[in-house]
Amino acid sequence: MRIGLIGLEKSGKTTVFNALTGSNIDTNAYASGKNEPNVAVVQVADPRVDKLTDMYKPKKVARATVECMDLGGVPADGEKREIFSPAELALVKNADALALVLRNFSHDLLDGVLGPPDPARDRNALLTELVLSDLILAETRLERIDHFIKRGASTPDMELERKALLKVSGALNANRPISSLGMSPEELKPLRGFRFLTEKPMLFVLNSDEGGFGTHQGLVSVLEGEFRVVEFAGQFEMELSRLNEDEAREFMEEMRIGASAKDRLSMLAYEVLGYITFFTVGADEVKAWTIRRGDTAVDAAGAIHSDLARGFIRAECFSYDDLVSLGSEKALRDKGLFRLEGKNYLVKDGDILSIRFNT
Repeated sequence: MRIGLIGLEKSGKTTVFNALTGSNIDTNAYASGKNEPNVAVVQVADPRVDKLTDMYKPKKVARATVECMDLGGVPADGEKREIFSPAELALVKNADALALVLRNFSHDLLDGVLGPPDPARDRNALLTELVLSDLILAETRLERIDHFIKRGASTPDMELERKALLKVSGALNANRPISSLGMSPEELKPLRGFRFLTEKPMLFVLNSDEGGFGTHQGLVSVLEGEFRVVEFAGQFEMELSRLNEDEAREFMEEMRIGASAKDRLSMLAYEVLGYITFFTVGADEVKAWTIRRGDTAVDAAGAIHSDLARGFIRAECFSYDDLVSLGSEKALRDKGLFRLEGKNYLVKDGDILSIRFNT
């Protein structure tokens, strides 16, 4: 899973990145803006992996991961330049979700230059930039298609693409993200190669100061009318990420923070993207795998390796909850809870699978 962090300059976006990944990128208010992405991979905390590790004592443990990408700040002063560098654009187009970081903290220097924090204003500025980026791409392609049509060189596929692009550009011209259209997968199919930014699932990261953290329910409710929201005390949580586990837990309890920034963002991203986790287990390895809700057993096999999907025969399947409740695979078999499922079986969160295949 890849998450791209996008925010206006000085929104505290890199501070959030540091809090999520334990990195140590310069974040002081005087730091010059950079236009190079920071990228780090973090493990998803899942107590089920810990329990399975205790039960199977494997040689290797592999947790699900989140790749966080801290993209260059969008100019907050109206400066005209490309919103993303070429390197950033390549990264952001491959992101599974975009996290829009909104400044909700006061700072004497920043308030004097940029004005007091205004998350609604920042939200509008960020979405406008993303919409404009997509609109330029859509209109450029429409012009090219119209050129082919005038020459009599259109094809049925091109006509389908044009129809979809006209629908998309209508929304973008009204400053609406493509995701707001609720287009079906079939409608979006002709546009797959464009990887439009506003088609991606989005969420808001409300970056608050330590003193105001947890007191912005009205603002959160307004923002949640559009996308899901997670609130961080970015500076505080960046400092937490540099403490040992016991010290961090003590300070989190004082702030009434139930989970780390990394864990909260991961959980929300799973919900937004519709992801679930299944497991493979054994003496060699316990591993967590990420697939989309509604994926089948053969999709899960393909997530492990394409050969398993091609040669799929059956999936041996049981649930994590049943295993923990009964204590062993033998007890599961005795109770009839060890199943063989076909390729159309819909995998559930917490399923433990072993794929039978023939290549």
